[in-house]
Amino acid sequence: MDGESLDQADLLAQLETLKEEHEALNAEVDALAENGVIDQLKFARMKKEKLRLKDEISKVVDQITPDIIA
Repeated sequence: MDGESLDQADLLAQLETLKEEHEALNAEVDALAENGVIDQLKFARMKKEKLRLKDEISKVVDQITPDIIA
């Protein structure tokens, strides 16, 4: 049972880190968009990274949330 708690705690810590990274990247993307994007390639890469982080967050949330069979 302790192993599950550690796994759960690790997943929660990972989730928090991913959310922080996503939020920071989101703020940076928004700032670039507001100021007029100069480097379109950098902007596209940042948006792609945001999507990757969002997918990773979803995977971690799925691992934390138990499957409920309806």
